Amino acid sequence: MNKVKHYLFIVLILVTAACTDGRIYEDFHSLPNQNWSITDSLVFDLQDVELINTPDLVAVKFNEEYAFSNCYMRVISKDSAGVILDNKLVNLILFDPKSGEPLGEGFGNSYTRYDTLPFLFDQNTKSVTLLQYMRQDLLPGVEAVGIKILK
Repeated sequence: MNKVKHYLFIVLILVTAACTDGRIYEDFHSLPNQNWSITDSLVFDLQDVELINTPDLVAVKFNEEYAFSNCYMRVISKDSAGVILDNKLVNLILFDPKSGEPLGEGFGNSYTRYDTLPFLFDQNTKSVTLLQYMRQDLLPGVEAVGIKILK
């Protein structure tokens, strides 16, 4: 009986270790009616996150109503006093340029596309704001937008 408990304990530890994917932080903001408005400021609070020089990812959950092959967004990082540390424009490619197939993971008509930001957040970053920066005031088909910080 003790051997069975011992093996179950080891299996539990292995399963728990397998479920962690090396992320420090991950959060998504769902968008009302699956529309990302030009006035929507999506703010991610990183007060309790210790940033190390590791890759930072941005993600977009989108569906078949999204009419463009990419999504331009402004990524603004601020320190605890609200001072802007970085303000970058990022182009996230959502569809393969040759085949037109959606990039990223998904099922049905909904996909999630992660992409590495071309810069690292400053270690003093305490919040990140994402703004859509397309030539259209309302982006239908965007379900949620998020960030992920890896270990």
